[in-house]
Amino acid sequence: MSEDSWVDRAKQLYESAVFGGDVDALAAADRELDEVEADLALARGRIAHTRFLLERQQDPHELALFERAVELYGRLGDQRGEAEALFWVGIFHQVVHDDSAAALPYLERSFELAVEIDDKLTQSYAVRHLGFADLAAGNLAAARERLKESVRLRREIGFTPGVAAGLVALAELAGEEGDAERAAALLDEAHAVAEESGARGVLRWIDQVRAELATA
Repeated sequence: MSEDSWVDRAKQLYESAVFGGDVDALAAADRELDEVEADLALARGRIAHTRFLLERQQDPHELALFERAVELYGRLGDQRGEAEALFWVGIFHQVVHDDSAAALPYLERSFELAVEIDDKLTQSYAVRHLGFADLAAGNLAAARERLKESVRLRREIGFTPGVAAGLVALAELAGEEGDAERAAALLDEAHAVAEESGARGVLRWIDQVRAELATA
């Protein structure tokens, strides 16, 4: 819903209630404004998180934005939105606070909801970061399977930049396990996929990982 349309719609519902005596208009207004607020909170939270990734300065409102989105989507019964917002709460704990244990229940619930509604994109994100939680816990075998599942899901839906990113994560894991040949092959594949999809940010990650592996 565009800004003009939701503003106009809210005004119409207000006038229907005040001047037209339509008490049901209030409930409709609450629901429609909750939808707008949930989407806006999630969008602002994602921007705040991206700024953290680029500048490494935490936005004090980031977590509250994601938590508000979870609350509103849950109230609305919007499982797709709730699954995505839960994922981002998990990301905040895992990435910003470096606390995979705190992130785990949010990532697990996000994945469960995404499976229920067959949202493969959110599944791919949630299972990827569950894999990172396994890595933090030292469970490399479980991490590998989850990272591979993320790549599989992304291939299935044609999310090629995400496929490239997933291959980079698998390459890093192979490097940690001492399998330099496997790591190099995965990075070569990731490079080809990233180039084809125009994922220049992933190409920079590949260069960084190659340099790290060369000095390991």
